[in-house]
Amino acid sequence: MSTQILKGLRVLDLSRMLSGPYCTMHLADHGAEVIKIENGNGDTSRGNGPFRKDDPAHDWAGYFVSLNRGKKSVRLDLKSPDGKAQFLKLAATADVIVENFRPGVMERLGLSYETLSEANPRLVYAAIRGFGDPRSGASPYSDWPSYDVVAQAMGGLIAMTGPDAQTPTKTGPGVGDIFAGMMMAFGIMAALREAEATGKGQFVDVAMYDAMISLCERMVYLHDMTGAVPGPQGNGHPFLAPFGLFPARDGHVALGIVDDIFWQRLATLMGQPALADDPRYATRAARASHAAEVNALVTDWSRQHSKAELTTLLGGEVPYGPMNTIADITCDPHVAARSMLAEVQGPIADQKPWTIAANPLRFGAHGHRPLAAPPALGADNGLLMSLVSAAETDPDAKRALRNAFGSFATGVTVVATRQSDGTPRGFTANSFTSVSLDPPLLLVCIGKAAHSCEAFVEAEHFTVNILADHQKEVSGLFASQSADKFDRAEWRVDAQNMPLIEGALANFSCAQHRLVDAGDHLILIGRVMDFEISNGSPLGYFKGAYFDVGLDETLADTAAAAGVSLGAVLAQNDHILLCEDGAGQVSVPSAPASNNSVSGLTTRLTDLGLSPALDHLYAVYQTAQGNAQRLIYHGVVDGDAPAGTRYFKLDALPLDRVKDEAERSMLRRYVQEQQYGAFGIYHGTEVEGVVHAVTGHRKYHI
Repeated sequence: MSTQILKGLRVLDLSRMLSGPYCTMHLADHGAEVIKIENGNGDTSRGNGPFRKDDPAHDWAGYFVSLNRGKKSVRLDLKSPDGKAQFLKLAATADVIVENFRPGVMERLGLSYETLSEANPRLVYAAIRGFGDPRSGASPYSDWPSYDVVAQAMGGLIAMTGPDAQTPTKTGPGVGDIFAGMMMAFGIMAALREAEATGKGQFVDVAMYDAMISLCERMVYLHDMTGAVPGPQGNGHPFLAPFGLFPARDGHVALGIVDDIFWQRLATLMGQPALADDPRYATRAARASHAAEVNALVTDWSRQHSKAELTTLLGGEVPYGPMNTIADITCDPHVAARSMLAEVQGPIADQKPWTIAANPLRFGAHGHRPLAAPPALGADNGLLMSLVSAAETDPDAKRALRNAFGSFATGVTVVATRQSDGTPRGFTANSFTSVSLDPPLLLVCIGKAAHSCEAFVEAEHFTVNILADHQKEVSGLFASQSADKFDRAEWRVDAQNMPLIEGALANFSCAQHRLVDAGDHLILIGRVMDFEISNGSPLGYFKGAYFDVGLDETLADTAAAAGVSLGAVLAQNDHILLCEDGAGQVSVPSAPASNNSVSGLTTRLTDLGLSPALDHLYAVYQTAQGNAQRLIYHGVVDGDAPAGTRYFKLDALPLDRVKDEAERSMLRRYVQEQQYGAFGIYHGTEVEGVVHAVTGHRKYHI
């Protein structure tokens, strides 16, 4: 059955046949978005059969259906320039890539781990190979092709399986593939955990040969401790008896008698209680020494009874089970109770569902949904149309996103979503911040005890709404447990039908990217899909009280009237405008003493032939010595530098020639902040201080 534990995880599956698809099947079963990348006729297993009679076109092989349920399919020719370019875009959005080619295949395509990780450093690249990857140890067999039977043979499994040394026997299921795939599923999750903590992915590989050695660990320690070379034990055990398969009148049954108390109980149930105290059989060691005799005694007794009779007699009394065929399994009440045979509806609604083996993992905190159908070849090629490479990202949108991320002071926001029945849910969050521009990510902390917590855990989308200074009532409303908060608030919906709070300073529409446990809180990380920003001042909250962090022109002019000087850091692309005196000393443009005001500052610049645009206060500071106070605005300017001024490139500012030490400190900070495009209001001296973040109405799509 399917859970959504791995929702938000994107996996690109380039693997074929069994080992890789089995690995990614487990990820898909638990909510990961697994996208099969297929070429030509698709995964080889699509044509392997068997096919049902109601599928005359042979579109749906049982081999493929079983392993690829719940996945998507994108058809790409990785050898073509266009196919390669599209794959690179897709890989930049992925958390995991899984492939099971021979070494060097992806390198020859120009799609090696090293190449892909340059654009996506957090990528976990998983490779399942017959003999491993040279990155982790170059095997002399690296270039050999390998399938399940080869791994079973070389890894020792076949040497230990069968009735005797002259009759080596391959294990029925494809254990060489399946066990390697299962090991890789664990490796992927381990690497993802580190990637989430560090932001760095890595290359992970499993050799099928190595996996079989691990599976056959018994032969390793037996050889080390006894010098023996373990061979086939038939259906028995090398040092336990009775242990293995025993005949019944209509088949076979399994017994695993290890503890002496179970031997005593079996002897009684066999009607031979004296065997329990017989010194030849009374202890585990004694039974091992007389294994042939013990097994013969049990065999002579068990073959007189049917499987059903033995089940009635031994079931629950000793370690016992009948040897089931699939016909027996389909009738077993355990299988029904555990829903281990799942039905998957194919793409044709009135077609009989397929029956496949369900996922055996059960998670108590998650509902188990029906498994989804496997994909038709190329069924999801449409998602390629939504991909945008990093090189195509609009720089204006990126700059706007940086500004939007910096549009709040203390993170007073309303976070909103809808629960499964469509009911809107929301709460006021003061613990909100941006965490990444590429990809654009925001995080919010949600108390596990909060009424809305479960709704946000389950939601695929949510919004973050940064409140403006006039929305104190909105903040209070959503901080309450009022059932009618959405009836009393003004809101609309975004493209995902998620609530957006009207009048907010900024609205971010997000897809759930990650959930991280943080003690009594959950950290909800969202990937920004769209955002809107408006002019205004953000709502602040400190020690239980709201405050307005906007420092407007009236306040600035009032301060100027009290003797505080006004200046501006004015940018033109990657340069800023500075005044330069005859001695070569530089400073930011300032308002004239005759008109020490915001309008006086802009008038002076305009009279010089410039076109300034001040957007917000950048610094409020005083010098540590002398206590001179200044208000500095941030803005942009157009026009050639007039006499007495000069444009200086940001990475070559003559900081040693800035005559005011506090101004020098401020400009040094400006250079650092300009790299990120997120400016704030600085309040302090040239030695120390605090930066308060600050933002017509624009809408953006990421």
